[in-house]
Amino acid sequence: MTDDPISRARDLFLTEENTYGCAETALVALQEHYGLEHPGDSSAAMALNGGIAYSGGTCGAITGAALAVGRLSEQRIPDHRHAKRVARTIIQDLMAGFEAAYGAVDCRTLTGMDLLADHDAFLESDIWRTRCMAQIEYAVTRLAALAEPREWADELARLGVGETPPEG
Repeated sequence: MTDDPISRARDLFLTEENTYGCAETALVALQEHYGLEHPGDSSAAMALNGGIAYSGGTCGAITGAALAVGRLSEQRIPDHRHAKRVARTIIQDLMAGFEAAYGAVDCRTLTGMDLLADHDAFLESDIWRTRCMAQIEYAVTRLAALAEPREWADELARLGVGETPPEG
C-alpha cells in the first residue's frame, strides 16, 4: 500500500515519455494505495485514456478510478451483485462531485480539445500537466480514504449502500 497516492499519480503521469494516461494513472495509483493484487497492471485502462480511446467521452481519471473501486469492492464484498451496486454508487458520487468541481465529466469539454484530431497539439499545450493532473488528483484524493476499512464502512453508510446486500 502506498502512503501517498497523489505523489505516486504525479510520478506516473508527469513524465516526458507520457507512458501513462489519465485512466492508467488513476487505476495504478489507487490499486497500489488499496493494496490490491498486481497493482502496477494498467492494462485494463489502456484504451480508456482521452475519454475512451481519445473519443472525448468520460474522463479517464473517472474511468480508471472506477476500475480500481470495482476491484476493491469485489475484494471486500463477497456478494458480486452487491459489490457492483456499491462500486456504481461510489463512482456516481465521484462523478457528481467531479462535475460540480470541473463543470463536466467528459474529456472533450474538460480539455477543450479533440484528442482524436490532434493529440500532438494536446501534448504540446501542457493542458495534460495542469488540468488533467488536477482531475486525476481530484479522483484519487476523493477515493484514497477507501483504503481504510473504517473509512470504507463510513462511506458506504453515507451513500446508503452498506456492507451487506439488503434483504429481499
